Amino acid sequence: MFKISCNAGNADFRRKETKPMKKHPIALLLLAAAMATALCACGGPKSNGSGSDDANTSRADSNELAVGIAQDLGDSLDPYQMTAAGTREILFNVYEGLYKPTSSGDFVPAVAEECVVSDDGLTYTFTLRDGVLFHNGTAVEAADVVYSFNTCAATTIDTSLAAALSDVAAVTAEDEKTVSVTLNSPNSDFLAYVTSVYIVPDDYTEQATAPVGTGPFRYVSRSVQENVVLEKFSDYWGEGAKVDRVTLKIYEDSTTLMTALNSGAVDLVMHLTVAQTQNLSDQYTVLEGTMNLVQALYLNNAEKPFDDVRVRQALCYAVDVDSILELTADGHGTKLGSSMYPAFTKYFDDSLTDYYSYDPEKAKTLLAEAGYPSGFAMTITVPSNYTPHVDVAQVLVEQLAAVGITAQLQEVEWNTWLQDVYQNRKFQSTVVGFDASTLTANAMLQRWMSDSDKNMINFSDAQYDQVMSEANATTDDAGRTALYLQAEKILTEQAANVYLQDLADMVAIHKNLTGFQFYPLYVLDLSGISWAQ
Repeated sequence: MFKISCNAGNADFRRKETKPMKKHPIALLLLAAAMATALCACGGPKSNGSGSDDANTSRADSNELAVGIAQDLGDSLDPYQMTAAGTREILFNVYEGLYKPTSSGDFVPAVAEECVVSDDGLTYTFTLRDGVLFHNGTAVEAADVVYSFNTCAATTIDTSLAAALSDVAAVTAEDEKTVSVTLNSPNSDFLAYVTSVYIVPDDYTEQATAPVGTGPFRYVSRSVQENVVLEKFSDYWGEGAKVDRVTLKIYEDSTTLMTALNSGAVDLVMHLTVAQTQNLSDQYTVLEGTMNLVQALYLNNAEKPFDDVRVRQALCYAVDVDSILELTADGHGTKLGSSMYPAFTKYFDDSLTDYYSYDPEKAKTLLAEAGYPSGFAMTITVPSNYTPHVDVAQVLVEQLAAVGITAQLQEVEWNTWLQDVYQNRKFQSTVVGFDASTLTANAMLQRWMSDSDKNMINFSDAQYDQVMSEANATTDDAGRTALYLQAEKILTEQAANVYLQDLADMVAIHKNLTGFQFYPLYVLDLSGISWAQ
């Protein structure tokens, strides 16, 4: 037997410093629009360059925090039914697993105190930490852990997590403080999946609307399309949150979001564009990380003309990613060539980044071969509340026009995008980003298997399915890594999508706040943020 080493082994996170913004024609238009919007909404510029900070001071005095977010949480707050990354991002503060990820990409004990793995790699024995309470005041027991694993396995909508749990032979409570999980075959990534099995009470039935977990914050209330309120859990087993209360204010309109930021209505906003950060009052500091997602022009492979690989490849040649980064973010962001981002170090194949070098003539040739010598018309559907995606889509419209493709931009509300594009697959193309729910390559690649419920682009390739099936079946880490890299190359060669970038994550935070951390996952950890004394 051996105690487990809690290092993810594949996450390599780096925080970047911001750099001065150069001006380009399209970038100037985007910046001008952002500036005009903010200035009009705020009633004009302030002579001293500062926004009102009375509200911030009041919240600091009461040890509260206001965070602006660009979308409401999903309809269900059940930990196994979270569909949107934005919901997982926030509820990271409410729910915990036996282990949890850190900002450095490690896995550390949470509800569990330790884990011992059998020599054959089949049995994980977790010893529960003393004194862990649920937010409703009841103590966590082994029965809750068994219930959580079984319920997650039976109901989770995360296909990669479901696949990992399907190989669990048994979850057994050895006593009130000990739980053993036995696998049918060894899985070196299993601990990563354990972090996504959030532990919940076995006798509580209101998780969808009033979630109860063990995290540093407890859920208080929700006003749909307005706000979500969290409160410090005073009986948290660990160090505990630094602020007493967090109000997450929802601004699905970017104009309103920037107005709120510059008026002092919020103290922290993530996922801003570079242009937006150029127009902030001096009460905020700008931090830069990466969003740890794959932004792409996602193509519905079942819809003409994108059912022809030559058309998809033509779009790849027609798009100048370097120019997109310069025009929309002054060069910030990281180019990608497949469905993997750089934080997954050993799974990231940088040789695919420039697989399709910018070549408009090659694009025109492929379009002619596919029967579209004069190009065609297409629609790019984009969630309007995500400015980085809208900005990129606007540049794509211009670049595609150069090869005869008339692209129309269709901005829709987030819930409309979620229902029509993601769930019902009624779209031609879309600009959006996909992240990983766990620190595993499978979380990024499983969704593109032909039988995956998450395969919203309808990608279907027999070789890809076979490679991914082999990767999921092998217990050898090196062999599985090689297969994942092979799967990524197939996505690139088949031009499943037009891969663009891992977006820079620009964060505006009040200058008197400290403790913000970037993660190699799409989460917002509120527990370490505090007002400077």
